[in-house]
Amino acid sequence: MAKSLYLPQDYESALSLRETQHAIKYIKDLFQQTLSFALTLDRVTAPLIVEKGSGINDDLNGVERKVEFTIKEIGNKEAEVVQSLAKWKRMALYRYGYNPGEGIYTDMNAIRRDDDTDNIHSIFVDQWDWEKVITRDQRTEEFLKETVKSIVKAIVYTKRKVSLRYPMLNDPMQEKVTFITTQELEDRYPDLTPKQREDEVCREYGTVFIQKIGGKLASGQRHDGRAPDYDDWKLNGDLFFWNETLQRGFEVSSMGIRVDENSLASQLAELGAEDRMKFKFHQMIADGTLPLSIGGGIGQSRLCMLLLEKAHIGEVQASIWPQDMIDQCAAAGITLL
Repeated sequence: MAKSLYLPQDYESALSLRETQHAIKYIKDLFQQTLSFALTLDRVTAPLIVEKGSGINDDLNGVERKVEFTIKEIGNKEAEVVQSLAKWKRMALYRYGYNPGEGIYTDMNAIRRDDDTDNIHSIFVDQWDWEKVITRDQRTEEFLKETVKSIVKAIVYTKRKVSLRYPMLNDPMQEKVTFITTQELEDRYPDLTPKQREDEVCREYGTVFIQKIGGKLASGQRHDGRAPDYDDWKLNGDLFFWNETLQRGFEVSSMGIRVDENSLASQLAELGAEDRMKFKFHQMIADGTLPLSIGGGIGQSRLCMLLLEKAHIGEVQASIWPQDMIDQCAAAGITLL
């Protein structure tokens, strides 16, 4: 049985399957245009595969197995399906010659074979990945917060337009963002798990940006894992909205100001991962070749699911699910694509 599957009582999708497909396209077209205008981003093409051992693939929490294969045409060279484009984007900014205030976004498709599947998790991941060049003076908490507010405005604007087209979709969405750190959450809810803390703070405030993810808290625990070589753990966070359908906090985006030479060194040391300095990507950060940047990922299926008030991510994307999950969803009126 799917352990963490949540089945809303008396659930019924507000849209038919065909209407859902129309609405998904509408959301994706509208939001990416709104986001690119808000953050001054160019649309670029991104890879689905990268060379194994290049240091470009995202290691996530460091334990997930990547999807690997060999390429016949290049002497059976080993390649990997990306897990995210967190590092590739920063390299692209350098290669394409972007300047401070300019950036890129792309459609990122990934396979995370070891992810647990539930209402909001799939082994197939689709995001708008974005990255923007900044100056050293912009490596501040205030700049991060202003960027978060711009993204939230783009999401809320898209929600309003969707609700005008489909009036039956009327769950409220809070435009005001509440900012709170992982340590403040631990202090506030010491007896709850990190996920329970996220739910409670979102239940109270609606739209929340949880800051400073990756480092150890006063308890000695981490709120959540975060790779040590892309986000600066003091200048990052996750964006959540309250999800009325699922009655929980709902993460839509992970983002942050990226590591510079100092935060890269300290975070690698904290996790005992100094061996990553053998990769070109890490050396280019250490010697100042790569530009300073801010960036993140915004879930495409996650956003569609939230705005269309769906109960399962499989209602807005086609993927592979455990048979017991398919059966339980069907019995609860949830049709997976």
